[in-house]
Amino acid sequence: MQTEILWVAPTLSLVLSYLLGSIPFGVILTRLGGAGDLRTIGSGNIGATNVLRTGRKGLAAATLLLDMAKGAVAVLLVAHLFPGNALLAAAGAFIGHCYPVWLKFKGGKGVATLMGIVVALHWPLGLVYAVVWLGLLAGLRISSVAGMAAALSAPFAAALFGRFDLVLLLLALALIVLWKHRENVERLFSGTEPRIGANRQKSD
Repeated sequence: MQTEILWVAPTLSLVLSYLLGSIPFGVILTRLGGAGDLRTIGSGNIGATNVLRTGRKGLAAATLLLDMAKGAVAVLLVAHLFPGNALLAAAGAFIGHCYPVWLKFKGGKGVATLMGIVVALHWPLGLVYAVVWLGLLAGLRISSVAGMAAALSAPFAAALFGRFDLVLLLLALALIVLWKHRENVERLFSGTEPRIGANRQKSD
């Protein structure tokens, strides 16, 4: 009985954070905004970059913020309700975004949600993440490069800040981000990865 009780908090933490992370804001907002089914537009990805292809900048910005917020809220809520389970919440929210049950496990690439998670876990890491992400995005205008670099910066920044308790988790999540971007990597090597603002159908 004692063993079963010990599993309650971790299990609820994972389930709650997964459900929060799996909310497909991009799909919901584009439908409510009359922009159609996001999964049939551009790359079919449910993230803000693909929402931008609808021409609705406001919806894209809202998707970005909400995807970040759900990662942060999941971590902070679980840390409040079930102290000591914040890392489980981070993993649950991220997996929920990338592999949501509502969309047959075909979700986003996790860059915005990961930023929200990083900010909630240790806000100075969030600053590093934002600088890398936004800096490369502004300089190169290639969403995939900026996103992958930002994700990879998180575990390295955690080590530099002495948060070794976060390094393995953030490294694992960064590797998932890279995996989700594998088609973008192929296009980068072939020189066909489009830049933000280019009139192209396929991208991040």
